[in-house]
Amino acid sequence: MAKSAKRTIDFDKAREAAQTDARGPTPERLWKSADAFDIGGDSQGGVRTYIFADSPLGRMFKGKRIDPIEFTALQRYKHHWYHGGLEVSMGSVDLNRVFASDPSGMSGMAKSERQAHHRQQYRAAKAEFEKAVPPFHSKYNRDTYGHKMGIVVDNVICAEWPLHIAGHLIGYESPYRARAAATEIITDAGYRLARLWGIG
Repeated sequence: MAKSAKRTIDFDKAREAAQTDARGPTPERLWKSADAFDIGGDSQGGVRTYIFADSPLGRMFKGKRIDPIEFTALQRYKHHWYHGGLEVSMGSVDLNRVFASDPSGMSGMAKSERQAHHRQQYRAAKAEFEKAVPPFHSKYNRDTYGHKMGIVVDNVICAEWPLHIAGHLIGYESPYRARAAATEIITDAGYRLARLWGIG
């Protein structure tokens, strides 16, 4: 009588095969990204990975509208903003509680030394913006340029709003002019931050 072979089922392989989706992004997703993505993958060519640059800063870098040193400095600015606990959080509302501030919760203060350090670096960057003087060829008011720089950088880099929206916030009506002004301010801010932190 012939001996029957044992059948083994590898549940991990079956689970991985079911979870692997190699179809990639939809044509609509590729169209909306406006070519701001890279295609990579493993060395065997079995898996294709799409890396999207969805933030305005990533799109500016991908489109070569910003220098790599400025890109790094602006990423560091966002890093300090995020790790300083300055990102807006979605809190829940307790309807059984009296709507009053909670001084014991220290909601406005840093919760750790690490957070305090990141907030200190963020404030130093904001102070550098306030000292900023517009470029010679620029039509910006000398007194408000630094404040406008802070508005544009916070909205584009930290909140990831589009460039034309940030340009509207500082007074430009035309989307084209708003985008151009925001781009000029972002590159100037990146240069100033790189100089402040010794990048490049």
